[in-house]
Order: sequence, then C-alpha cells, then structure tokens
Amino acid sequence: MSDSAVTMVVTEPRGPLRPSVAEPASPPAGWVRVSVAVSGVCNADIGTAAATGKGTAFPVTPGHEVAGVIAEIGDQVEGWAVGDRVAVGWFGGSCGHCSFCRAGDVVHCAERKVPGLSYAGGWAQSLTVPADALASIPDGLGFFDAAPFGCAGVTTFNAIRKAGIRAGGRVAVFGIGGLGHLAVQFAAKLGYETIAVARGGDREQIAHELGAHHYVDSDLQAPGAALKALGGADLIVYTASSTAPVDELLAGLGVHGQLTLVGVDAGSVTVPAARLVMNGHTLTGHLTGSPRETEEAMAFAVTTGVRPMIERMPLEKADEAVTQLRSGAPRFRIVLDTAISGE
Repeated sequence: MSDSAVTMVVTEPRGPLRPSVAEPASPPAGWVRVSVAVSGVCNADIGTAAATGKGTAFPVTPGHEVAGVIAEIGDQVEGWAVGDRVAVGWFGGSCGHCSFCRAGDVVHCAERKVPGLSYAGGWAQSLTVPADALASIPDGLGFFDAAPFGCAGVTTFNAIRKAGIRAGGRVAVFGIGGLGHLAVQFAAKLGYETIAVARGGDREQIAHELGAHHYVDSDLQAPGAALKALGGADLIVYTASSTAPVDELLAGLGVHGQLTLVGVDAGSVTVPAARLVMNGHTLTGHLTGSPRETEEAMAFAVTTGVRPMIERMPLEKADEAVTQLRSGAPRFRIVLDTAISGE
C-alpha cells in the first residue's frame, strides 16, 4: 500500500458512498492497523451506509467482514506481527474485564465494538482495530474466502454447532442467501440431514450442490407443514431478514426441536404456548462469534471444503454493492476488492 489509502465514506444521512484519500494514522496502544485486501458486504451494512442513526458521527465508513495483513502494531500489543494474515468481523473489540468478557462471552460485552459503527469500518484500504478483534487466517484459505467468515461464517457455524443437536439429526435452514448458503454447507458437513427452505424453485439445484438432502419451496407449500411431513426438524436456522414466516415455521419443529434466529427485523414472533410446552420447543436468538470462534470456523472450512459463494466488486463500487444488496440481487456474498480500480 502507498502512503495514502482510499476509504469509502458517507458524509450525510442517506448520502452516497464516495472515495476519500488520506494517509493512515499510526495505531494507538492496544490497536493495530490492517492493510485491507478485501471486505465483505453484509445486510447489516445497509443500515450503516444509510447513516441515519441517532448521534451518527460523520464521515461513516461501513464494513465488518475484513481480510488483510497487519501493517503496523501499536504499543502494548503482543502475539501479533507485521505481515500476519488476519480477519476482522462483526466483533470489533470488547472491554476485557466485565463478567461476560471474563467468562469468554465477549460478543455480549456491553461495551462491544462493531467496525463501521464504533469506528471506521473495513470498506477501505486501511483499517485500525483493537488487537482483540483479530482472527488469524489459516493457510489454505484465501482472502476472498476468509472475509465472510468474520460475520456470516462464524454466525452460522456457531448457530449450528452450539445447538446441541443429536448426531445425525435433522437441520433445516430457512433462507438461502448470504448466511443461509453457508449454514447449509456447515449443517451438511457436520453430518446432519439437511433441509434447505427458500422461495421459488430457482435455488433448488444450488441447495443440493451445497449439500442439502431436501429442498422445500415455500412458494408451493407452507414450510412448517413441509418440515413436519419430513419428520420434524431438530433445529431450524432462520436466516431471513423478515420474521413474518416464523410463526408458521414453528410447526415444523420435532419434539425438543429448536428454532434459532440469526436474521431479524423490527417484527415480533407469536409463539403458541401450549405447543411450546407440550413439545419442549426452544426459540432462541444467536449473535455472531468471537475471533477465536471465527478461527475455528475457518479451520473447519479448510478441512471440509466449506466456502462462501462470492461476487467480486472493486472497492470504489461500494455504493453500487449496497444498491444491489438492497434489491436482493447478489448471490450470495459481495466482496469488495481494494486492489482493483472501479473504472
């Protein structure tokens, strides 16, 4: 990287993302500067890029799925070296001393930081982050594949492996997009009978290629009823952005089944109390993962072949990427390349 770096910024509410060029500052104590190779685009970035939140400080730079190399290390940072290949995800640092941090549950720290929200994010050629936000990228995983693991990858990996489902159990994935296409792969590679649920028949072939044993077209049949007909799911991983279909989907859980929400909106879920009690159902939510868990997700991907399906775009077209994501056009993850021109 040259002495100056390009950063994509929003300078007003609902304004466009435009490139800004400046010389990166040296990282403060406890932080590192990462030379960004690539940066993923996530649904959550739509809200960040809109820059309409109360108290938003401009300029805003979104981006929380970063892969690159350490370029500079601040004081009081140990265990990392310039040139290390690293990823930074939705978890962007924590206080380190609260009860959650001390228990290893850093993602629920009340002072948890998020790149793009707590400080300038990764849609840039240079990113400065707390050292505790770093995950080491293993050999065998390139930058383009590694970047989505900081958010989409670790979120879906944890949602499945932490559910405690019986060996050989039945896992359904609702929504086959940026999160869901990874969840299907993880479920299949972890040895579960995997059911993909999505709207329309156009994703059936790719769902099977990703490892799904069954496909449910929610345009043709109520997905909860379809899952019940297949014997009921031990786990439903809900990755869609709207919670509207959840109520009916609960009917697809088997006895002691669990529905885990990883995709949410401002809506609510209505749970039939009698069915919940009589069948021992669990409805829960799941939020991202720690850098260590991101490393575990990437290591699992290296040994099993799980990979994100990505569309590459130049960094300078970040605004176009947000427009595409808002329209639902991408399949399945857009990753911005900082090394190529958008011209």
